[in-house]
Amino acid sequence: MIPMEGGGYTSPGVEDFQFPGLFGTDWITKPMLQAVIAAIAVLVIWWLASRRLSTVPNKRQFLMEYLYEFIRNGVGRDILGPGFRPYIGLLVGLFTYILLNNWFGEFFLFMFPTMSNIGYSWGAVAMVFVVYVYAGFRAHGPGYLRKALIPEGVPWYLYPIIVPVEFLSNFITRPLTLGVRLFANMFAGHLTILVFVVGGTYLLTQADGIVLKIGGGFSLLFSFVMLGFELFIGFLQAYIFTILTAQYISSSISESH
Repeated sequence: MIPMEGGGYTSPGVEDFQFPGLFGTDWITKPMLQAVIAAIAVLVIWWLASRRLSTVPNKRQFLMEYLYEFIRNGVGRDILGPGFRPYIGLLVGLFTYILLNNWFGEFFLFMFPTMSNIGYSWGAVAMVFVVYVYAGFRAHGPGYLRKALIPEGVPWYLYPIIVPVEFLSNFITRPLTLGVRLFANMFAGHLTILVFVVGGTYLLTQADGIVLKIGGGFSLLFSFVMLGFELFIGFLQAYIFTILTAQYISSSISESH
């Protein structure tokens, strides 16, 4: 976060999202450790939430039950319909995992959203892709490919046009947009915060003139507003990612296309 190199200002950029390897390796990096910590945290959080349940819930139980029902009813049941139960664990776990990794950008000691590194967004997308394709084959058998590639009512002579379009839509565009949306929002938000913090620090400590110093102070204060805004964006992106996952699964297991 030190903005000065040789007395000048260095604006934040892509290099601020790159981390050296730890423990003498090239592959153990800060984002990887955060991804592992988030996975362990999700398991521990929901394991603890399932213990010592009571008819009259305490504050902790109420909070976790509210979060569970928020995803179960608002995403799983409303989007997937009667067959939602096998996928609730996936949706709740996925939402919690994405949310923690997004909020790492505002957590002390972390201060970096894992999903602003596109490789980890692709990892989450790859899992979703496997799940909704598997769900389609499980529900329809080999006929899933015909269902996914040929909409009902399309005449046979349009197949050469429709099949490539549907293949791109279902198997290329879906995972591509799902990953890019999550990555781009977290990358842009974190970069914006860096600009306000680094630029404000430089103006406050190095610039000449009271006006520039006041501007630097306002920039630093506004960075706290942006941190709060990014908490909301992190939640929103986790929610959107979970909703789209449910919609893709629903389209795979539904009878009509």
